[in-house]
Amino acid sequence: MKDNLVFCAECRNDVAYTVTKEKMNGTLKGEFYEYIGKIARCAECEKEIYVAEMNDYNLKALYDVYREKNGIIALGKVLEIPGKYSIGKRPLSLLLGWGEQTFSRYCDGDIPSKQYSEILQRIYDDPYYYNRILEQNKDNLKTTTAYEKSKRKLNSILGIDSDSKSKIDLVIGYLLNQCEDVTPLALQKALYYIQGFYYAFYKKFIFSDDCEAWIHGPVYREIYNRYSGYRFDPIEKAENFDVSVFSVSEKAILDSVVKNLCCYSGKVLEWFTHSESPWIETRGDLSVDVSSDRIVDKEMIGSYFIAVKEKFDMLTPADIKVYAQKMFEEM
Repeated sequence: MKDNLVFCAECRNDVAYTVTKEKMNGTLKGEFYEYIGKIARCAECEKEIYVAEMNDYNLKALYDVYREKNGIIALGKVLEIPGKYSIGKRPLSLLLGWGEQTFSRYCDGDIPSKQYSEILQRIYDDPYYYNRILEQNKDNLKTTTAYEKSKRKLNSILGIDSDSKSKIDLVIGYLLNQCEDVTPLALQKALYYIQGFYYAFYKKFIFSDDCEAWIHGPVYREIYNRYSGYRFDPIEKAENFDVSVFSVSEKAILDSVVKNLCCYSGKVLEWFTHSESPWIETRGDLSVDVSSDRIVDKEMIGSYFIAVKEKFDMLTPADIKVYAQKMFEEM
């Protein structure tokens, strides 16, 4: 077919050609590399001829070798990220605080710096890391649509129910309806334990919100802001709450936390969380009186509470009682 013909300088005519793979070498960023490329040869005279597709293939092969030897994320993975998290190239650049066209250039084949490559590799490998970036930098996005679309996809990856964005409000309503004298501090810790134990038993999180490792334990910032006016006083009790909004499994966890953990004061529950690895590891080397907005990875929370469930041979949510009693005894 004529479309498959290219010009041969030797034959002075458009000719068909054959393609073979051969060992090649090239220089990139001042370094010498060997790679397997493709060479096109005239079907008539067998001289090497220029074919744009072969040139592009060889350039990509050289770049791939460079990426592999220098620990740079593969182009294929870069191209998968927007689809994996349902986010456009430009919004992703904005989310990361880069120039608007930076990620697009990487999709076109430009090689990212080592620092940017490590960020992209971690985003590709770790949805929880991407979730932290999405929540911390969502104000960088020009529209809420980009955030909401990506968040829905991310929730699907993490096994969070699609309607879970408002679930934390329902959980709070239930706690304020069922518990007596719930202070803002106690509420924060109850939410944390509900999140952790729900994952331990059902392998998914009951709500999507992230908590931060504050001085007084895990805290859900938006919830803190909502009830901060109560300070050390109990939050007003919720009346006429419809418990039918929860599934049987959800209610089992809620009831057990209410019965076995909400019977303790907020300060006691604070001590519990200060003895647990998610808060300790997130705080790192920070001194006890230093404020922090570090997000406690949900993966870390999930792993910890799964380990707790296994250690205490918990068969049903009612067995949370054993853990609560053990923690109290160790104070």
